[in-house]
Amino acid sequence: HKKAKSSRDCHLEKKEMRVRDLGLGYDSDEIVLFRYCVGTCYSSRKNYDVALKALMNNGRISSKKVISQPCCRPTRYETVSFMDAQTTWQTIKWLSAANCSCVG
Repeated sequence: HKKAKSSRDCHLEKKEMRVRDLGLGYDSDEIVLFRYCVGTCYSSRKNYDVALKALMNNGRISSKKVISQPCCRPTRYETVSFMDAQTTWQTIKWLSAANCSCVG
């Protein structure tokens, strides 16, 4: 049987956010439900990741930009619509995560 996922494993979380806090330049105080990916992918590591980490640990490979495990990222996105301060409907594609998975 499959081992139980811990709350630290990659999963989707959601939080209500003001549109203007999203950093996309929209003038709106509307609240949208922002879904995002959080958690680790330690249990999804492949032989590549284990070997890469060992090579980094023993100094054979040195790079601060190398990541030796998969990343928790959206695999599907949602479009979000809201009304701006000028009462115009705005639609932002690819804004919110619809599904999360360990990628890489």
